[in-house]
Amino acid sequence: MEKILIVDDSALQAAQLKSILKDEYKVTAVNTAEEGLRQASAGDYSLILLDVVMPGMDGFTLLKKLQEEIITRSVPVILITSLADIQHEQHGLTLGAVDYITKPFHPLIVNARVHTHIKLYQYRKQVERQSMTDQLTGIANRRRYELYSASKWQEAVRLQIPVSICMFDIDYFKVYNDTFGHPAGDKVIAAVANVLSQRLRRSTDFVARYGGEEFVAVVLGGGAPAVFEHIRTIRQEVEKLHIPHSPQVSPWVTISGGGVTAIPKNGDEYGVFLKIADAMLYDAKKFGRNRVVWADENLKQLREP
Repeated sequence: MEKILIVDDSALQAAQLKSILKDEYKVTAVNTAEEGLRQASAGDYSLILLDVVMPGMDGFTLLKKLQEEIITRSVPVILITSLADIQHEQHGLTLGAVDYITKPFHPLIVNARVHTHIKLYQYRKQVERQSMTDQLTGIANRRRYELYSASKWQEAVRLQIPVSICMFDIDYFKVYNDTFGHPAGDKVIAAVANVLSQRLRRSTDFVARYGGEEFVAVVLGGGAPAVFEHIRTIRQEVEKLHIPHSPQVSPWVTISGGGVTAIPKNGDEYGVFLKIADAMLYDAKKFGRNRVVWADENLKQLREP
Protein backbone atom coordinates (compact mmCIF):
# COMPACT_ATOMS: atom_id res chain seq x y z
CA MET A 1 0.00 0.00 0.00
CA GLU A 2 1.41 3.38 -1.03
CA LYS A 3 2.08 5.93 1.71
CA ILE A 4 0.77 9.50 1.69
CA LEU A 5 1.79 12.31 4.03
CA ILE A 6 -0.66 15.14 4.81
CA VAL A 7 0.80 18.35 6.23
CA ASP A 8 -1.99 20.65 7.38
CA ASP A 9 -2.46 22.78 10.50
CA SER A 10 -6.22 22.21 10.33
CA ALA A 11 -7.06 18.96 12.10
CA LEU A 12 -10.52 18.98 10.50
CA GLN A 13 -9.19 19.37 6.98
CA ALA A 14 -6.51 16.71 7.53
CA ALA A 15 -9.19 14.34 8.86
CA GLN A 16 -11.35 14.97 5.78
CA LEU A 17 -8.47 14.20 3.43
CA LYS A 18 -7.56 11.10 5.41
CA SER A 19 -11.13 9.79 5.29
CA ILE A 20 -11.15 10.21 1.49
CA LEU A 21 -7.85 8.35 0.98
CA LYS A 22 -7.57 5.83 3.83
CA ASP A 23 -9.21 2.90 1.99
CA GLU A 24 -6.61 2.87 -0.79
CA TYR A 25 -3.51 4.34 0.87
CA LYS A 26 -1.63 4.37 4.16
CA VAL A 27 -2.08 7.97 5.31
CA THR A 28 -0.10 9.90 7.93
CA ALA A 29 -1.17 13.40 8.97
CA VAL A 30 0.88 16.05 10.83
CA ASN A 31 -0.09 19.61 11.68
CA THR A 32 3.15 21.61 11.40
CA ALA A 33 5.61 22.15 8.58
CA GLU A 34 8.52 21.25 10.87
CA GLU A 35 6.99 17.87 11.70
CA GLY A 36 6.17 17.41 8.03
CA LEU A 37 9.82 17.85 7.11
CA ARG A 38 10.88 15.31 9.74
CA GLN A 39 8.27 12.79 8.64
CA ALA A 40 9.06 13.23 4.95
CA SER A 41 12.79 12.74 5.58
CA ALA A 42 12.25 9.62 7.71
CA GLY A 43 9.42 7.97 5.76
CA ASP A 44 9.09 6.38 2.35
CA TYR A 45 6.18 8.40 0.97
CA SER A 46 4.78 8.29 -2.56
CA LEU A 47 2.96 11.62 -2.29
CA ILE A 48 2.72 14.64 0.00
CA LEU A 49 -0.43 16.76 0.35
CA LEU A 50 0.68 20.13 1.67
CA ASP A 51 -1.39 23.04 2.90
CA VAL A 52 -0.03 26.39 1.76
CA VAL A 53 -1.22 28.65 4.59
CA MET A 54 0.17 27.51 7.95
CA PRO A 55 1.50 29.44 10.96
CA GLY A 56 5.28 29.70 11.24
CA MET A 57 6.77 27.92 8.25
CA ASP A 58 4.28 28.07 5.39
CA GLY A 59 3.75 25.49 2.67
CA PHE A 60 5.86 27.27 0.08
CA THR A 61 8.86 27.35 2.45
CA LEU A 62 8.43 23.66 3.32
CA LEU A 63 8.14 22.79 -0.38
CA LYS A 64 11.43 24.55 -1.03
CA LYS A 65 13.12 22.62 1.80
CA LEU A 66 11.74 19.32 0.49
CA GLN A 67 13.21 20.09 -2.93
CA GLU A 68 16.61 20.75 -1.36
CA GLU A 69 16.77 17.36 0.42
CA ILE A 70 18.14 14.39 -1.52
CA ILE A 71 15.74 12.00 0.21
CA THR A 72 12.56 14.01 -0.46
CA ARG A 73 13.18 15.95 -3.67
CA SER A 74 11.69 13.24 -5.88
CA VAL A 75 8.47 12.83 -3.86
CA PRO A 76 5.56 14.58 -5.64
CA VAL A 77 3.82 17.35 -3.70
CA ILE A 78 0.24 18.51 -4.27
CA LEU A 79 -0.55 21.87 -2.69
CA ILE A 80 -3.86 22.27 -0.86
CA THR A 81 -4.97 25.90 -0.88
CA SER A 82 -7.77 28.41 -1.10
CA LEU A 83 -5.34 30.83 -2.76
CA ALA A 84 -6.76 30.14 -6.19
CA ASP A 85 -5.02 32.90 -8.07
CA ILE A 86 -2.55 32.57 -10.92
CA GLN A 87 0.41 34.10 -9.05
CA HIS A 88 0.25 31.63 -6.15
CA GLU A 89 -0.26 28.67 -8.47
CA GLN A 90 2.68 29.73 -10.61
CA HIS A 91 4.84 30.20 -7.51
CA GLY A 92 4.04 26.71 -6.22
CA LEU A 93 4.64 25.02 -9.56
CA THR A 94 7.92 26.92 -9.96
CA LEU A 95 9.07 25.62 -6.56
CA GLY A 96 8.35 22.05 -7.66
CA ALA A 97 4.75 21.19 -6.81
CA VAL A 98 3.13 18.80 -9.28
CA ASP A 99 -0.46 19.99 -8.85
CA TYR A 100 -2.94 22.10 -6.89
CA ILE A 101 -6.17 21.15 -5.15
CA THR A 102 -8.27 24.15 -4.15
CA LYS A 103 -10.49 24.35 -1.08
CA PRO A 104 -13.23 23.41 -0.59
CA PHE A 105 -12.21 20.15 -2.25
CA HIS A 106 -14.37 17.44 -3.74
CA PRO A 107 -13.59 13.76 -2.89
CA LEU A 108 -13.70 12.68 -6.54
CA ILE A 109 -11.20 15.38 -7.56
CA VAL A 110 -8.89 14.53 -4.64
CA ASN A 111 -8.99 10.81 -5.48
CA ALA A 112 -8.42 11.39 -9.19
CA ARG A 113 -5.44 13.70 -8.77
CA VAL A 114 -3.85 11.62 -6.03
CA HIS A 115 -4.27 8.45 -8.10
CA THR A 116 -2.75 10.10 -11.19
CA HIS A 117 0.34 11.41 -9.41
CA ILE A 118 0.99 8.20 -7.49
CA LYS A 119 0.83 6.24 -10.75
CA LEU A 120 3.27 8.68 -12.34
CA TYR A 121 5.55 8.39 -9.30
CA GLN A 122 5.47 4.57 -9.44
CA TYR A 123 6.35 4.63 -13.14
CA ARG A 124 9.21 7.08 -12.56
CA LYS A 125 10.57 4.99 -9.68
CA GLN A 126 10.48 1.88 -11.88
CA VAL A 127 12.46 3.66 -14.59
CA GLU A 128 14.92 4.96 -11.98
CA ARG A 129 15.39 1.48 -10.52
CA GLN A 130 16.17 0.10 -13.95
CA SER A 131 18.64 2.90 -14.64
CA MET A 132 20.31 2.37 -11.25
CA THR A 133 20.68 -1.42 -11.43
CA ASP A 134 23.77 -3.15 -12.74
CA GLN A 135 22.55 -5.33 -15.59
CA LEU A 136 25.12 -8.10 -15.09
CA THR A 137 24.68 -8.64 -11.35
CA GLY A 138 21.23 -7.26 -10.53
CA ILE A 139 22.61 -5.18 -7.63
CA ALA A 140 22.89 -1.40 -7.48
CA ASN A 141 25.17 0.34 -9.95
CA ARG A 142 27.60 3.16 -9.29
CA ARG A 143 25.07 5.90 -9.99
CA ARG A 144 22.68 4.55 -7.35
CA TYR A 145 25.56 4.08 -4.92
CA GLU A 146 26.61 7.72 -5.25
CA LEU A 147 23.07 8.89 -4.42
CA TYR A 148 22.70 6.42 -1.54
CA SER A 149 26.07 7.09 0.04
CA ALA A 150 25.46 10.85 0.06
CA SER A 151 22.10 10.50 1.84
CA LYS A 152 23.38 7.93 4.38
CA TRP A 153 26.44 10.05 5.15
CA GLN A 154 24.13 12.97 5.94
CA GLU A 155 22.02 10.67 8.13
CA ALA A 156 25.09 9.47 10.06
CA VAL A 157 26.20 13.07 10.61
CA ARG A 158 22.74 14.06 11.85
CA LEU A 159 22.29 11.06 14.16
CA GLN A 160 25.97 10.76 15.15
CA ILE A 161 26.10 7.03 14.48
CA PRO A 162 28.89 4.93 12.94
CA VAL A 163 29.02 4.42 9.20
CA SER A 164 31.33 1.93 7.50
CA ILE A 165 32.60 2.02 3.92
CA CYS A 166 34.10 -1.09 2.35
CA MET A 167 35.74 -1.71 -1.01
CA PHE A 168 35.96 -5.25 -2.44
CA ASP A 169 38.04 -6.46 -5.36
CA ILE A 170 38.23 -9.90 -7.01
CA ASP A 171 41.81 -11.12 -6.72
CA TYR A 172 43.85 -11.71 -9.90
CA PHE A 173 40.78 -11.05 -12.02
CA LYS A 174 42.73 -10.12 -15.15
CA VAL A 175 44.54 -13.44 -14.95
CA TYR A 176 41.17 -15.19 -14.58
CA ASN A 177 39.77 -13.44 -17.67
CA ASP A 178 42.90 -14.20 -19.70
CA THR A 179 42.74 -17.87 -18.67
CA PHE A 180 39.02 -18.65 -18.85
CA GLY A 181 37.61 -15.86 -21.04
CA HIS A 182 35.33 -12.91 -20.39
CA PRO A 183 32.01 -14.86 -20.29
CA ALA A 184 33.43 -16.94 -17.44
CA GLY A 185 34.67 -13.74 -15.80
CA ASP A 186 31.16 -12.29 -15.97
CA LYS A 187 29.83 -15.36 -14.15
CA VAL A 188 32.42 -14.85 -11.40
CA ILE A 189 31.43 -11.21 -10.99
CA ALA A 190 27.76 -12.26 -10.72
CA ALA A 191 28.60 -15.01 -8.20
CA VAL A 192 30.55 -12.61 -5.97
CA ALA A 193 27.76 -10.03 -6.21
CA ASN A 194 25.27 -12.68 -5.08
CA VAL A 195 27.31 -13.47 -1.96
CA LEU A 196 27.64 -9.77 -1.14
CA SER A 197 23.93 -9.09 -1.59
CA GLN A 198 22.97 -12.14 0.51
CA ARG A 199 25.29 -11.14 3.36
CA LEU A 200 24.55 -7.40 3.23
CA ARG A 201 20.78 -7.48 3.16
CA ARG A 202 19.69 -5.53 6.26
CA SER A 203 17.86 -2.25 5.76
CA THR A 204 21.01 -0.47 7.00
CA ASP A 205 23.28 -2.29 4.50
CA PHE A 206 23.94 -1.31 0.91
CA VAL A 207 26.16 -2.89 -1.73
CA ALA A 208 26.84 -1.87 -5.33
CA ARG A 209 29.05 -2.76 -8.23
CA TYR A 210 31.61 0.04 -8.31
CA GLY A 211 33.08 -0.89 -11.68
CA GLY A 212 34.65 -3.91 -13.37
CA GLU A 213 35.47 -6.47 -10.69
CA GLU A 214 35.22 -3.96 -7.84
CA PHE A 215 32.34 -3.53 -5.36
CA VAL A 216 31.52 -1.04 -2.62
CA ALA A 217 29.39 -1.41 0.51
CA VAL A 218 28.01 1.10 3.01
CA VAL A 219 26.91 -0.15 6.44
CA LEU A 220 25.08 2.13 8.85
CA GLY A 221 25.56 1.39 12.58
CA GLY A 222 27.92 -1.02 14.30
CA GLY A 223 31.45 -0.49 15.55
CA ALA A 224 34.61 -1.26 13.58
CA PRO A 225 35.37 -4.69 15.17
CA ALA A 226 31.85 -6.02 14.46
CA VAL A 227 31.75 -4.76 10.87
CA PHE A 228 35.31 -5.99 10.27
CA GLU A 229 34.33 -9.49 11.42
CA HIS A 230 31.23 -9.46 9.24
CA ILE A 231 33.23 -8.48 6.16
CA ARG A 232 35.71 -11.28 6.99
CA THR A 233 32.86 -13.82 6.87
CA ILE A 234 31.86 -12.46 3.45
CA ARG A 235 35.41 -12.94 2.19
CA GLN A 236 35.35 -16.51 3.53
CA GLU A 237 31.98 -17.22 1.86
CA VAL A 238 33.38 -16.23 -1.53
CA GLU A 239 36.36 -18.54 -1.04
CA LYS A 240 33.98 -21.37 -0.06
CA LEU A 241 32.33 -21.15 -3.48
CA HIS A 242 35.44 -23.04 -4.68
CA ILE A 243 35.38 -21.49 -8.14
CA PRO A 244 38.62 -22.79 -9.73
CA HIS A 245 41.20 -20.13 -10.58
CA SER A 246 44.38 -20.28 -12.60
CA PRO A 247 46.75 -22.66 -10.72
CA GLN A 248 49.75 -20.31 -10.98
CA VAL A 249 48.09 -17.63 -8.80
CA SER A 250 45.38 -19.23 -6.63
CA PRO A 251 43.43 -22.49 -6.38
CA TRP A 252 40.10 -20.65 -5.95
CA VAL A 253 38.55 -17.31 -6.78
CA THR A 254 38.92 -15.01 -3.75
CA ILE A 255 38.30 -11.39 -2.88
CA SER A 256 40.16 -8.75 -0.87
CA GLY A 257 38.40 -6.12 1.22
CA GLY A 258 39.38 -2.81 2.71
CA GLY A 259 37.26 -0.48 4.80
CA VAL A 260 36.88 2.19 7.41
CA THR A 261 34.41 2.92 10.21
CA ALA A 262 33.76 6.52 11.24
CA ILE A 263 31.33 8.63 13.23
CA PRO A 264 31.28 11.62 10.89
CA LYS A 265 30.92 15.19 12.09
CA ASN A 266 29.69 18.29 10.30
CA GLY A 267 32.32 19.22 7.75
CA ASP A 268 33.68 15.69 7.30
CA GLU A 269 33.73 14.69 3.64
CA TYR A 270 32.59 11.26 2.50
CA GLY A 271 35.20 11.22 -0.28
CA VAL A 272 38.06 11.43 2.26
CA PHE A 273 36.87 8.28 4.02
CA LEU A 274 36.26 6.49 0.72
CA LYS A 275 39.94 7.09 -0.06
CA ILE A 276 40.86 5.58 3.32
CA ALA A 277 38.78 2.48 2.49
CA ASP A 278 40.52 2.24 -0.88
CA ALA A 279 43.91 2.54 0.85
CA MET A 280 42.95 -0.35 3.16
CA LEU A 281 42.04 -2.41 0.08
CA TYR A 282 45.44 -1.61 -1.38
CA ASP A 283 47.05 -2.85 1.85
CA ALA A 284 44.98 -6.06 1.75
CA LYS A 285 46.41 -6.79 -1.68
CA LYS A 286 49.90 -5.78 -0.61
CA PHE A 287 49.76 -8.16 2.36
CA GLY A 288 48.90 -11.14 0.14
CA ARG A 289 45.25 -10.80 -1.05
CA ASN A 290 42.31 -12.92 0.14
CA ARG A 291 42.12 -10.88 3.33
CA VAL A 292 40.44 -7.84 4.89
CA VAL A 293 42.18 -4.75 6.25
CA TRP A 294 40.21 -2.17 8.21
CA ALA A 295 40.65 1.26 9.79
CA ASP A 296 38.65 1.81 13.00
CA GLU A 297 37.20 5.04 14.35
CA ASN A 298 40.68 6.13 15.48
CA LEU A 299 42.23 5.05 12.15
CA LYS A 300 43.95 2.15 13.92
CA GLN A 301 44.38 -0.73 11.49
CA LEU A 302 42.67 -4.09 11.95
CA ARG A 303 43.75 -6.86 9.63
CA GLU A 304 43.68 -10.57 9.05
CA PRO A 305 46.98 -12.41 9.47
